[in-house]
Amino acid sequence: MNTGIERVEPIPGSPALIRKGQMLTDASGLATTARWADAVTEIGGIYRVRLSPGVDVCDLVASVRARGVRASPNHVLTGQPLYFGGPASRPFPRAALPAPEPVPAGRAADAVTVALADTGLAEHPWWRESPWFLERGRETDEVPDSDGDGEMDLQAGHGTFIAGLILRSAPLARLRPIRVLDGHGVGDEAGLLRLLERLRADPPQVLNLSFGGHTFDDQPSPLLEAALEGLAGTVTVACAGNTASDRPFWPAASPGVIAVGALDAEGRTRAPFSAYGPWVDACAPGEWLSSTFLEHGAFDGYARWSGTSFATALVSGAIAAACADRPSPEAVKHVLDPAGTRRIPDLGVVVPMPG
Repeated sequence: MNTGIERVEPIPGSPALIRKGQMLTDASGLATTARWADAVTEIGGIYRVRLSPGVDVCDLVASVRARGVRASPNHVLTGQPLYFGGPASRPFPRAALPAPEPVPAGRAADAVTVALADTGLAEHPWWRESPWFLERGRETDEVPDSDGDGEMDLQAGHGTFIAGLILRSAPLARLRPIRVLDGHGVGDEAGLLRLLERLRADPPQVLNLSFGGHTFDDQPSPLLEAALEGLAGTVTVACAGNTASDRPFWPAASPGVIAVGALDAEGRTRAPFSAYGPWVDACAPGEWLSSTFLEHGAFDGYARWSGTSFATALVSGAIAAACADRPSPEAVKHVLDPAGTRRIPDLGVVVPMPG
């Protein structure tokens, strides 16, 4: 495990990962926590407090929350492709796929914006000439071996794979790639809060979050809840996780976020790795999906992969396509209308593969 990451388990049998010695709070919590702080940095109105050695982050957070302070450990969040068990536990190369239909002349300005918060985005024939790709910041580029160890990073290509799935459902979408995970698929709550603050100035219609994690107390982070509520008009879609359990996975389990589980390759029943529960709103195929990928080693720009990460991209794409001619709230009702498709208990409304 990364030396900066700590496994905590205040609730027996319900572990969570946090950044060691880090607590997040808003301005109201600074005075309350000052005596335990070694250093403080501000990130869009949220303060990351580095605590003195020996301070129990979870105990401190629970204590200050009891006094009405909004605070949270800096939870670690990870991408959710499948890595354990089964034949699809990593990406596999595949032959080229046909690109989605090109944007009709005069329609590009009307494209729905989908913010893709992930590992970044590599150049690819499907979009290398698209205006939205040419306008991106180079800091969003996805690279195969970011740590220089000679091996492809564990989740290299994750963002690029998701981008292709979104465009298969919504070829008119204007993607806005934002890197919040490293090449191994690791990020944290502080990074997600920073992202949400940036998006408030120019909110997208759809935000795809194919990552998440458990919280130390199995409750939502009050800071993250408030930040998500501040993105009015944005539909946030997040993966339910590859936990094969009904334990809430965040931010997917947050109210107002569409939590997505995965179906098996036939699209009929729950994929064995998928999380489930009453907090899951929708599901889509998540086994052996084919999409865009890196050009690296055995990969020639395309791959097959499994995980709730990728089921989430299909739901984001379906909602983005529906946003083309209706407001975001109506698009969600259209896609997740239980009268229009079947519903699976503890997995929500089924969203089929495009086409």
